[in-house]
Amino acid sequence: MTSFAGPRAAVLAGIALLGVVIAVAVAQRNGKTHSSASPAGQWYTAMAAPYTRTQAKKGACGIVVGPNTPGVAHPVLPCGVKIYLEFHGHEVLTQVVDHGHTAPGRTFDVTLPVAKLLGLQGTQTIRWRFAS
Repeated sequence: MTSFAGPRAAVLAGIALLGVVIAVAVAQRNGKTHSSASPAGQWYTAMAAPYTRTQAKKGACGIVVGPNTPGVAHPVLPCGVKIYLEFHGHEVLTQVVDHGHTAPGRTFDVTLPVAKLLGLQGTQTIRWRFAS
């Protein structure tokens, strides 16, 4: 059986990233350049689980990721992109801080501070969307 998850995820991430770039360009043209991010676009679903780093270590994005670092690891999304995560009514604004070592079938590795804010334990289905 051939898997299209990798190329499909890359195409979806590229389309979503293009939407974010357009939204940012329009906002800047209209003089809306606030530092607080607001939700942009549709919600997507993905599998996510908390991951722990007992020692702080520089990740693939150049950010030192440790037990108190908020963020997510994702294999395709660009470093620093801001996203909203939602799980059982809890919504958190965070960013990609690493290109993760996600387990098969899982899209996001969520750091402990973000997992605690979401109430996420174990591998669960979450919703996510880009922030503008």
